[in-house]
Amino acid sequence: SHVHESLFIVCVCVWGGGGGGGSLKGSECIKANAQSCGECIQVAETCGWCAAEKFLTEGQSKSARCDDLESLKKRNCAVTTIENPRGSVNINKNKPVTNRNKDVAEKLKPEQITQIQPQKLTLTLRSGEPQTFELKFKRAEDYPIDLYYLMDLSFSMKDDLENVKNLGTDLMREMQEITSDFRIGFGSFVEKTVMPYISTTPARLINPCTGNQNCTSPFSYKNVLNLTDKGDEFNRLVSQQQISGNLDSPEGGFDAIMQVAVCENQIGWRNVTRLLVFSTDAGFHFAGDGKLGGIVLPNDGRCHLENNMYTMSHYYDYPSIAHLVQKLSDHNIQTIFAVTEEFQPVYKELKNLIPKSAVGTLSSNSSNVIKLIIDAYNSLSSEVILENGRLPDGVSMNYKSICKNGVEGTGDNGRKCSNISIGDEVSFKISIESKKCPSHGKAEIIKIKPLGFTEEVEVVLNFICNCQCAAKGKPNSEMCHEGNGTFECGSCKCNDGRIGRLCECSKDEVRTEDLDANCRKDNGTDICSNTGDCVCGTCECKKREIPTEIYTGKYCECDNFNCDRSNNKLCGGHGRCDCRKCVCDANYTGSACDCSLETATCLAKNGQICNGRGTCDCGSCKCTNPKFQGPTCEICPTCPGVCAEHKDCVQCRGFEAGEKKDTCQDECNYFQLIKVKDRDKLPQPTDQSFPLTHCKERDANDCWFYYTYAIRNETKEVYVVETLECPAGPDIIPIVAGVVAGIVLIGLALLLIWKLLMIIHDRREFAKFEKEKMNAKWDTVSRVLFVSPLK
Repeated sequence: SHVHESLFIVCVCVWGGGGGGGSLKGSECIKANAQSCGECIQVAETCGWCAAEKFLTEGQSKSARCDDLESLKKRNCAVTTIENPRGSVNINKNKPVTNRNKDVAEKLKPEQITQIQPQKLTLTLRSGEPQTFELKFKRAEDYPIDLYYLMDLSFSMKDDLENVKNLGTDLMREMQEITSDFRIGFGSFVEKTVMPYISTTPARLINPCTGNQNCTSPFSYKNVLNLTDKGDEFNRLVSQQQISGNLDSPEGGFDAIMQVAVCENQIGWRNVTRLLVFSTDAGFHFAGDGKLGGIVLPNDGRCHLENNMYTMSHYYDYPSIAHLVQKLSDHNIQTIFAVTEEFQPVYKELKNLIPKSAVGTLSSNSSNVIKLIIDAYNSLSSEVILENGRLPDGVSMNYKSICKNGVEGTGDNGRKCSNISIGDEVSFKISIESKKCPSHGKAEIIKIKPLGFTEEVEVVLNFICNCQCAAKGKPNSEMCHEGNGTFECGSCKCNDGRIGRLCECSKDEVRTEDLDANCRKDNGTDICSNTGDCVCGTCECKKREIPTEIYTGKYCECDNFNCDRSNNKLCGGHGRCDCRKCVCDANYTGSACDCSLETATCLAKNGQICNGRGTCDCGSCKCTNPKFQGPTCEICPTCPGVCAEHKDCVQCRGFEAGEKKDTCQDECNYFQLIKVKDRDKLPQPTDQSFPLTHCKERDANDCWFYYTYAIRNETKEVYVVETLECPAGPDIIPIVAGVVAGIVLIGLALLLIWKLLMIIHDRREFAKFEKEKMNAKWDTVSRVLFVSPLK
């Protein structure tokens, strides 16, 4: 039985009938295999649970009730039965931010001033559904300030001490420009009072300085003056302080910072702006350095002041930087590091690790300390940074800032706004989202506050971990097989040890031969058609990778994806697949719903179906005569043309002539003949709502006849002009006269051309003769044939 039980547990992850819904979210809801409404609503914010009792079909498991909302509606789940609880935001305390002016007579107490709004909210969270609210922050004018000056009194700070002695009254006067409620305190530090940080010889413990220098005994941290509004008291007590000394260069300033932060009552911190000025000309020791003096216990982060002196420096190690960051943040203290130029790089790196801190360059004798404090305060107060406490497991927060002049920030920049002046109001949009319900199921509280300010916003988180219908569940309901489960949200939630859709089986009875027999359609078939699993004698169909493809039926013998296809679409895209057969939409038929009953696609331009030459079959024309083709049987590649095709029949019926004169009654009765007197009476194309062809043909006697051919309401009509147009006989006399005149004219033209050519030739010959004549030379020499008689 143990083996069978293990098999069931492995297989249950793939059981379930699935449902509709083709979206990715629907897929997520179905694949979650949720067995209850509470599990379903934890999957995603778009998941809903159908609580209708008769929603599931045969073969579908309870998890098929969980699907995305649109799919549930498509699967005919009534909207009123869909469980889909939503989160909410309720503001419990919303005191408006304070508009305050330090020039007015009435002064407000610090606890009466509000700089952040609202102060308390309650959020109801559903998994995957973020809830967003807005916080407003406004810097109040004349806001009280507490400033504690923590100074390094090692020997190298001797000249600095002289300049600080009058700091109280001078700083009080300068701070009056910022606030009318200002208090100042003073403390000093040197180093741990153990080797190797100081010399422990008796003489050096009394006076650690060399030569004739008169120094006080070394100490770790001393609270000289609690926070006070009396500047002259500050000057008096600081004037009484003496320089001390130590051996190494780094100082024990971290011990002092820790005590200043955690000893609130001893220092006198109020819930106002808290500033800590840390003044030194050296580096610092941090956690781990105490081992040099044999100190291995980590700093406990508690107050150990006795008579204003830190008494446990020899017992606890220096605090770590992270520890300091936590304590400074917890106590809303903003730190100003007033250090010399040499150590600027070190403390700037430290500033990057401590939120709401600033670094100023201290002159060699601290003469510029007041300006440094004022500048650093203005820098710190012009920036607001929100931080939140520890978030419960599975809860996340996102910030978006809307700062001065509408500048927006997201991510890390969404937590802060810079360049804020007194009276400026900025806002933050904060989204909180839960990915799961907490294991304890109780409310959680987180706090949001601006760094360096004492005010905070309390956010109470309530989690939606179950559906409302679960509260109406009936334990041990008779609907769950003899009371073996709780009937809630339309289905049975089985008691421990029971399984099945109706909790009808024990886990020990999951696999038996008798139960398997109930899952066979007949003796020769596979269990659940090999597409499901037999659970308690009932088939639970398997799920497929594509959530929209499901198996159904008592034996999982049906599915919605193995139907005929057309154009690579299931049921041609015009129907649904039901138990492997297409159920076609209206006006479609065929095994693949690929045959449209609409005739609109078969209508020709003349408004006739298939031009009267065929029938409309599945939305396309089937031409009755194979010589016609085209979408509406309008094309006939081998036809001689409408006019030539009907010429002989029109001629024999209209004029009792032509090649079909003898067979006219048998072959030419397929149209209705209408005779008109002249061509103007023939139908015109613009007058008709059907195609019309005008024809002009010639008979054997060269006479022309005119007619039209049209098909109207499946009736072929021929309009013919009853009179032939025959050409008149030729006029012989003009023709003969024309021919004779043409011959005479041609003869005269030839004679003229011949005469012209002869004249041109004679002229050329005469010119040639004249030229030869001019070139002739006569010889005057005596000829031998003549002899004078005188000789």
